[in-house]
Amino acid sequence: MTVGKRNRSLAAAAAVLSGVLVLSACNDDDPAGAAAGSPTATSQAQVDEAAEQKTSKAQITISPENGAQNASINNDAKVAVTEGKLTEVTMTSAEGTEVKGEIAADGLSWKPSGQLERATVYKIAATAVDASGLEAHENSSFTTVSKENSFIGNFTPEDGSTVGVGMPVSINFNKAITDKKAVQSGITVSSSSGQEVVGHWFNSTRLDFRPDDYWKAGSKVTLKLDLDGVEGADGVYGVQQKTVTFTVGRSQVSTVDVEKKTMTVVRDGKVLRTIPISAGSPENTTYNGQMVISEKFKETRMNGATVGFTDSDGKGEYDIKDVPHAMRLSTSGTFIHGNYWGARSIFGSVNTSHGCVGLADVKGAGDPNQMAAWFYDQSITGDVVIVKNSKDKTIAPDNGLNGWNMNWSAWKAGSAV
Repeated sequence: MTVGKRNRSLAAAAAVLSGVLVLSACNDDDPAGAAAGSPTATSQAQVDEAAEQKTSKAQITISPENGAQNASINNDAKVAVTEGKLTEVTMTSAEGTEVKGEIAADGLSWKPSGQLERATVYKIAATAVDASGLEAHENSSFTTVSKENSFIGNFTPEDGSTVGVGMPVSINFNKAITDKKAVQSGITVSSSSGQEVVGHWFNSTRLDFRPDDYWKAGSKVTLKLDLDGVEGADGVYGVQQKTVTFTVGRSQVSTVDVEKKTMTVVRDGKVLRTIPISAGSPENTTYNGQMVISEKFKETRMNGATVGFTDSDGKGEYDIKDVPHAMRLSTSGTFIHGNYWGARSIFGSVNTSHGCVGLADVKGAGDPNQMAAWFYDQSITGDVVIVKNSKDKTIAPDNGLNGWNMNWSAWKAGSAV
């Protein structure tokens, strides 16, 4: 009996202990209790995962960033995506004009097809999808650099042109440049001839490039303007990103001897012709020096009043509306041109002009057998005309494209790099 009582007591204790264990389990981690009460860590993770599945993993980046000012007009506008592919990108100006662009074949980027306008607000809206097909969206608005806050360089010669051996690369900026080193560092000029090419600043707006001696005939010259975003002055940025190539043609250098009143035309080392001329009179002498033909006009008007010749100052006023076969040698008004109003006897015998070099011609520029017509037809911009034995001074290097009148060491001293 004693043994029996003990067994019943042990059984009762086991039952009580079992009840305690059940209660403990129910209080600590009972699934039924969890369903009736607050979410557990496991169920919260499931909720988070479900929410994450509704958000696209694609990450879109737009540049310039939203609200940017003074943005480049060349290549600042870009859209890129990671962990997805672009499906649609629209770019419009504030007025609603759409900017054409193209999504790359791999779907990872987009950019506009052409150059943007200055001082314009642009808006970009982009859409992308991730691998699950969920969409992501991004928007941006920016303003391109204004004309007031940007500069450009007007250059000569033109892209694709063929010029004479004397043609420098001349760049005239539309704003004064204060950081000349930064701007010149963004410009390179190179020649297939291997000649060293150096830039020279004549002032805050003009930068010319040339080699020590004339360009080699037949060479190719390349000008690269990498000025986009370059700060040329305080708050004034470059906008040009351009490559220009031109060809140097045959070598033609003509020498005017004012005393002898002749011009000898030499091409590739051989004399083509010696022409009688009439240069500046003793009262209005012609500049000495190396001059480059910068413009050609079959006919042009020449008004002496525009360059200071008037009857009131005793220099003699003139206004000829149809000067034939005129080619500019200086900014100040020196030309080599045809002369139909002077007697034929002056050419080769007396200097009568207001400083230009005159050749025999006819009114209307219609006779190809005239000396002026022949020389005009044989010449291209960039050809060199050297004037010697005049009583005048040597022309200033910045008066026209005439930097050849500065020695090489002085030229290099004017470089900012």
